Amino acid sequence: MNKYNAYIFDFDYTLADSSKGIIMCFRYVLENHGYHDVSDHQIKLTIGKTLEESFSILTSITDKETLTSYTKEYVKKADDWMTANTVLFPETLSVLNTLKERGAKIGIVSTKYRYRIMEFVDKEFSKGFFDIIIGAEDVTAHKPDPAGLVLAINSLQSDLEKCLYIGDSIIDAKTAQAIGVDFYGALNGITTREELLVYPYVKISDNLSDLI
Repeated sequence: MNKYNAYIFDFDYTLADSSKGIIMCFRYVLENHGYHDVSDHQIKLTIGKTLEESFSILTSITDKETLTSYTKEYVKKADDWMTANTVLFPETLSVLNTLKERGAKIGIVSTKYRYRIMEFVDKEFSKGFFDIIIGAEDVTAHKPDPAGLVLAINSLQSDLEKCLYIGDSIIDAKTAQAIGVDFYGALNGITTREELLVYPYVKISDNLSDLI
């Protein structure tokens, strides 16, 4: 893993577990609109997608105006609940610190809003720890479209051969595959090893520890 000069991470289920906050926010909105039978597992399966996509999957609604309205309700609740209900995975800090000590650049590319990630990052990390953070509001096309990853690689002045993208989901694997960036799969979420084996990868591991 030492051939890379830039390590770009997904956020949810890769660096941190925010599933508790995500479930709380989705459940609030869904039950507010009469969707009482959606399970926690169904909600978890949408983590990594945009909020509009997730609500569409969970409710079968396709009307953009309605999905936008649900998303706004979610965001309002997330302002109160998300950061307090997000925790780093046990190995995250030590792995990231080791990579930085080796001189690597560290970034995040996520479908989560950047300001939400920053709220959490500012609580857990020293100022300026991450060299770049790309969130949902920074691109018009979201993963598995590689626009955010391309933006991050260019901002870090890296290139495709020297960058490793680390994520937990099929969406992340497809994002790396779209531009030929090496992919490391971390099984911190609910995506299985077998599901990730379908896509190009350099490593699939139980967590981030094998990065170092």
